[in-house]
Amino acid sequence: MTWLKYPLFAQIASSLWIIGLLVLLFLKSKHKHWISTVLFLTGLGALICFTVNLWISLERPPFRTLAETRLWYALFLAVIGLIIYYRWKLFWMLAYTLLMAVLFIFINYLNPDTFDKTLMPALQSPWFIPHVIVYIVGYAFLAVSSLIGLKGLVMLSRRFDISDTIKLADNIVYIGFSFLTFGLLFGALWAKEAWGHYWTWDPKETWAFLTWLTYLLYIHLRVKKINSKLAFWILTLAFVILLITWFGVNYLPSTQNSVHVYSN
Repeated sequence: MTWLKYPLFAQIASSLWIIGLLVLLFLKSKHKHWISTVLFLTGLGALICFTVNLWISLERPPFRTLAETRLWYALFLAVIGLIIYYRWKLFWMLAYTLLMAVLFIFINYLNPDTFDKTLMPALQSPWFIPHVIVYIVGYAFLAVSSLIGLKGLVMLSRRFDISDTIKLADNIVYIGFSFLTFGLLFGALWAKEAWGHYWTWDPKETWAFLTWLTYLLYIHLRVKKINSKLAFWILTLAFVILLITWFGVNYLPSTQNSVHVYSN
């Protein structure tokens, strides 16, 4: 399985997810939940099938390039959206996560960033896979929390009750923050093994730490019960910092010699 087969699997997953959302939204049948579930899981299965076979074909973990991380991000977004929907019955959250996953799938279709099979020595580490996976899962949860933050701001402006929304935000942030923390720890252990230092204040490391501090600030404000509006704003803007850490830092002049911009 190579990236040449990606368009087929991308179309299958995207089409089934969108059709599943339309079924939930418009179909007037007592069986619509079963039908949509089959569509969602089949689309998810198609993406998992491609990812697993790509791993086998590359003969390495597909985490090296931005396209490969976007692939995992789309996959985990879909999984998290389905879990949240079947746990809390939040259709708007399911629609957001699946449509965001479709967006990342489409970006990969336009720019697959195909690389060869080889990994540089620094990436041939047992910490490589857990470090990237926990970060991608954390990013997926925190993407969801940013939407909850936006929803909370809208609800506050309309003077709606936000008690359930703020509790949901807290739960999602706690999970995402936990994965983010493990990502930092695994990254430090990986850096020690690969380069001899746990931390070097590399631009990528600095922004990752800033992202972690921003979500820690949100948690601190929630523990202190300080101004829900401020907490929602921090939650919304924190994801912008996260995106800079993930994508934006790679384009800064100061990172051109960074050991973390290995996909170039």
